[in-house]
Amino acid sequence: MLDDRLTEQRNPRSREIDRLPASEVVRLINEEDRTVAQAVGKEAEALARGVQLLVETFRNGGRLFYVGAGTSGRLGVLDAAEMPPTYGTDPEMVQGIIAGGYEALVRAREGAEDHPEHGAGDVEERGVRAGDFVLGIATSGSTPYVHGALARARELGARTGFLLCTPPSPELRAAHDLVIAPLVGPEVVTGSTRMKAGTATKLVLNTLTTGAMVLTGKVWGNLMVDLEVTCAKLQDRAERILQVTLEMDAPGARALLERSGGRVKTAIVMHRRGVGRAEAEALLERAGGQVARVLGEDDG
Repeated sequence: MLDDRLTEQRNPRSREIDRLPASEVVRLINEEDRTVAQAVGKEAEALARGVQLLVETFRNGGRLFYVGAGTSGRLGVLDAAEMPPTYGTDPEMVQGIIAGGYEALVRAREGAEDHPEHGAGDVEERGVRAGDFVLGIATSGSTPYVHGALARARELGARTGFLLCTPPSPELRAAHDLVIAPLVGPEVVTGSTRMKAGTATKLVLNTLTTGAMVLTGKVWGNLMVDLEVTCAKLQDRAERILQVTLEMDAPGARALLERSGGRVKTAIVMHRRGVGRAEAEALLERAGGQVARVLGEDDG
């Protein structure tokens, strides 16, 4: 394909995919998809560094910004949008920036990725500053919009990272605090990075934010005790968490959740420590939001 980017190479296993019946097309795509998690797993060390960087960022009052174009940008916006309902975070804490603006979420605007100055301008408009972390997502590694955004973010004093699915150059590694490069190989349809590269991107973003949320006290055991009770589904989940962890019946869990202001974490501390809402919140504040520390379950 006269292009050294791994994401633009032809996959020898799918050269005749247009001649296959539906069952074989599905089988081939599925076989290729199975390699994605393994490729992401090989980046475990970089992912762990990324989680620690995010923990430091959040604990010091900084924010995470994803920057991308097309599929990469949409996945960043998606991950950011899921943080408040799942972990009760301020919407400003994790933000997604996509080339072409929010219109590009529902309609492709491919030319938007060609302008580094637009990336720089969008970072400025969001108020990126020292203490923030900006993760550029460009599976090909070459998107001008993303490079422009990251260059401006560094000038503004923010830490930066790069997520790509082709081997990173030494210059790219030197330029950023973090580089994550799951090498998923050529796509089934050449250059269609919404497929394996997109799946790898989703896995990476899930791992980074989930890891950071766990380590900053948004999870107790494996329960999302900082969820926002904003709909019937989450109300039900919150009540069930209290029923199981506090051995309560449904009416008791519902009443406790109401007294806690709809905060599962606060409700657990109120019940276990026998205190009111204000004192429970103060205990959690002193413990950095860690339920285990308040309840004396933290060996550290």
